Amino acid sequence: MKIFINKIFILLAISVFLGSCEDPDLTVLNPNATTVATLSASDIVLEKSNLGQDALTVTWTKPDFGYPAAASYQLLVDLAGGDFSSASVTSTGQELSYTFETEELNKILVGLGVEPGTATALQVKVKSILSSSTAISSDVNALMATTYADALDLSSPWGIVGSASNDWGATPDAPFYKVQGSPNVYVAYVTLLDGEWKIRKDNDWGVNYGDDGADGTLDADGANMIVTAGTYKVVFDEAALTYTIEAYTWGLVGDATTNGWDGPDMPLSYDSFTDTWRAQVKLNDGEFKVRLNNDWGTNYGDTGLDGNLNDGGDNIPVTFGYYEIIVNLNDLTYTLEKTEL
Repeated sequence: MKIFINKIFILLAISVFLGSCEDPDLTVLNPNATTVATLSASDIVLEKSNLGQDALTVTWTKPDFGYPAAASYQLLVDLAGGDFSSASVTSTGQELSYTFETEELNKILVGLGVEPGTATALQVKVKSILSSSTAISSDVNALMATTYADALDLSSPWGIVGSASNDWGATPDAPFYKVQGSPNVYVAYVTLLDGEWKIRKDNDWGVNYGDDGADGTLDADGANMIVTAGTYKVVFDEAALTYTIEAYTWGLVGDATTNGWDGPDMPLSYDSFTDTWRAQVKLNDGEFKVRLNNDWGTNYGDTGLDGNLNDGGDNIPVTFGYYEIIVNLNDLTYTLEKTEL
């Protein structure tokens, strides 16, 4: 009897095994599963004036894996000719499309090494992921794109060195910046001590200029220039080998500021990445203006309160709070935005 029962169990086991092998619902991955990606444009020019606007939409088809599958997707962007090993990767979850806004795509492309203002060949593909070991990719889509410079690069190899600046090189030289639209002309905004100074290149004495006759003309290895303590604008023309130095500050004046209408003004600092003057300030209920050198000779208000600065214009009203103010002297505009403490 025992032998008979064992044989029954063996037969049942074989029946279950054979039945499972013939299960019509057995999950099998479709080896021909594909996804097809489409770009909304093949040649785009990104512009800073279009911040917040859609720049590129990528859509793709859902692969037929042979069974219901919850795949996740990634968008890969690489330079043309790359193998995607250093590509930018954007995860989109289970969505079948993704739209890049201007600033997002610009940041990605600049991160890949695309030179701003230069049309560059790129490639885009979609990756469909089932697991760490199972994924398929679309064919590669070609894309031409031109980026913009997210921050200005006005840096230059020139600087100011001396007892009036950095104890003759104890710290890096005070920088000169490029002047937009004026090749070979550089500007430095510096606070100097009573003392002497020179202009030199690459924080090194290999190339340095002084002024032998104190006549505004630069001489190689020339005499040190003498200055009294103050805040200055120094303009250096490398081609003409000339320079000018003048007292120079921008600030806020008014009953909304700490020192009222008599000053001294709340100082603004130069930002070379945007070529603007800015400050984080605490203002009171009241009014203010922007002026040069703590003096009414050059002052700006806003007649019409439209964000445009007008020479001698109306006072700018403000309520108590902490603000970031940005002044653009290139187009005579400003922004005033309330911030947290």
